[in-house]
Order: sequence, then structure tokens, then C-alpha cells
Amino acid sequence: MQDYILSCCSTADLSAEHFAEKNIHYVCFHFSLDGEQYLDDLGHSIPFDDFYSAMARGAATMTSQVNTDEFVAYFTPFLEEGRDILHVCLSSGLTGVINSAHTAKDILQERFPQRRIYIVDSLGASSGYGLIMDTLAEKKAAGMDMDSLYTWLEAHKLEMHHWFFSTTLEYYIKGGRISKTAGFFGTLLGVCPLLNMDNNGKLIPRKKVRGKKRVITEIVDRMAEHAQGGLSYGGKCYISNAGCYEDARAVADLVEGRFKNLNGSVEINHVGTTIGSHTGPGTVALFFWGDRRND
Repeated sequence: MQDYILSCCSTADLSAEHFAEKNIHYVCFHFSLDGEQYLDDLGHSIPFDDFYSAMARGAATMTSQVNTDEFVAYFTPFLEEGRDILHVCLSSGLTGVINSAHTAKDILQERFPQRRIYIVDSLGASSGYGLIMDTLAEKKAAGMDMDSLYTWLEAHKLEMHHWFFSTTLEYYIKGGRISKTAGFFGTLLGVCPLLNMDNNGKLIPRKKVRGKKRVITEIVDRMAEHAQGGLSYGGKCYISNAGCYEDARAVADLVEGRFKNLNGSVEINHVGTTIGSHTGPGTVALFFWGDRRND
């Protein structure tokens, strides 16, 4: 069987231990916090709690993607070892990082014409992107070759559902998703926006829900509506949270109470520093395999 590696960006938002256990390689995005530069390295450079506490105090954040030179440097050792690469990128609906990856591929294919590099748009983010990678790793471990795995991924990636809610509107106002006026009245009314990722890999507001308890119920209702098999869903479920573990745990408890056939307990991860720089603290995201996203 051909020797190949599975690769992604750090924005798949799993732990370093999880990536190591599944033999998934990753390359890091970058972010700044009040002007100081960091790697988005899964909480190593700065603990997630410290990062979200700083944001809550008003710290300014900026992010930058992996550039072409970084991809070339990252891919080269694998190719020198005689290994092919299947690299899955953060959604093109959120970033242009896939363009840098493709440019690096073109450069390296000239240097290593005998090697193959596949670049795939996950159309996903955070631990939903991570759950895609986890699934690929299981299929690779079971013996699936790179061509078959690439074909499977392209056929099924839009079946990964991403549902988000936030308990604060501040970063939706900053990002232009809602107006300042709507945000002001929404905050007064305790509105928690519910969003999901569409088939173009973009985050789309779907509903304004009043109150945290209601939005927690609403997000799990969406899982019941869309999960493969409905309440009989037998796949994995991941959650990520931006400095609000108790809210994520409340969602996980409700999922585990309603979906009795889950493949293991719900896994709760962190929203990483790149994506969290844009969502802000107070965001909970729910990920599962479901029907095909078509809007």
C-alpha cells in the first residue's frame, strides 16, 4: 500500500494528544493578542482560558493564515521521506488558505514529480473539521488507500454538520453580521444567535433565540432533525467551546440524554485561537454527521 500522511491545519481544533493518537499531522495558523504574535498551536503558546479572558477584557485580536512558504517548508520533509500527502484545509468560505496550499503543491510537484499531493477544501471549521479528520484517520488505519480516501472525502464532507450559538453579540456586531442597533436590542432581550455552516462553508445566521436555555434546546433539536438516523444516530458527536465549558457541558448532557446510540461520549474541545478571535468568548459549537448540507 502507498505510504501517505493525513494532514490539516491547526484550525481543526482537536488537542495535540488527539492528533498524535490518530497520526494526523497539522500546520499552524497565526494570531496576535494586543499586538503580540503567537502560533495557533492548540493552546500551547497561550492557554485557552487566558486567551478568552483577555478577549473578555477587551484585548484586540488579529489572525493570519498559513502562507505558501510555510506550506512548502511543512510539506517538504514528508516528500523527502517518500510519502504522499492528503492535506485538508480550513473552509474556503472563511479563509483563502487553500490557495496558499495549492501554490505550495505546484512548487513541490516540480521538485518531487514522483510524489502526489492532494489538497482538499473541508468546507468545515473547528472540531467539525476535526471530526472529519478523525474519520479519515480511522479509514486510513483500516487500510483505505489515499485515492479512495480522497474520493470518499469529496463525496461526504458536506454531511458534516456545524451548528453554533453565542451568548454574546459583541463579536457578531464587530464582524458585521448584525447591526449595532440590532445588537443593542438583542443584548437587552438576551438574544443568542443560532448559526450553521452552509454548503459553501460559510457561517450563516439561522435564528435569533431568546435565552441560553432555549438556544441549548434548539441546537440539540437541530441535531435530531439532521443527524443520520435521527435520534438513533450512531456516529460520534464533538462540541467545541470558547471559554464557556459549562454551556458546552449542558449541550453535551442533553445530546447524551436524547441520543442513546452515540459512538462514545460527546467529546468537548476548545474553539481554537484563530476561529475564537472572530467568534469571541461565549460560543458553543455542535458537530455531527447528518444529511447533506444544501444551502
